[in-house]
Amino acid sequence: MHEYSIVSALLDRVDDAVRQHGATAVHRIRVQIGELSGIETELLREAFAVVRARTASAEAELEITAIAAQWRCCACDQIVDRGHRLSCPECRTPARLAAGGEILLERVEMEVP
Repeated sequence: MHEYSIVSALLDRVDDAVRQHGATAVHRIRVQIGELSGIETELLREAFAVVRARTASAEAELEITAIAAQWRCCACDQIVDRGHRLSCPECRTPARLAAGGEILLERVEMEVP
């Protein structure tokens, strides 16, 4: 379960922000998880519930926004529809993954005195 290491790295980044801003608590953490990132969101939630203990995020809520996979043509930047061949329908150039593989820390809501 690599979700534990991902949560640990996520909370390290949050702790850096807490120190930088002199925060006393974290109320909400919002992340974006791409559908092709290899992350199981329920396992991520479970790992978060365990790992957050004894951190500034101990009472924080975890919000997860799912990002759908999207491919784009490398030549003309046209969106390639899901379920089609991974090449541009116009110019036949191979498509690249443009969204859906990411794991992003989007927002940290914290209490600052």
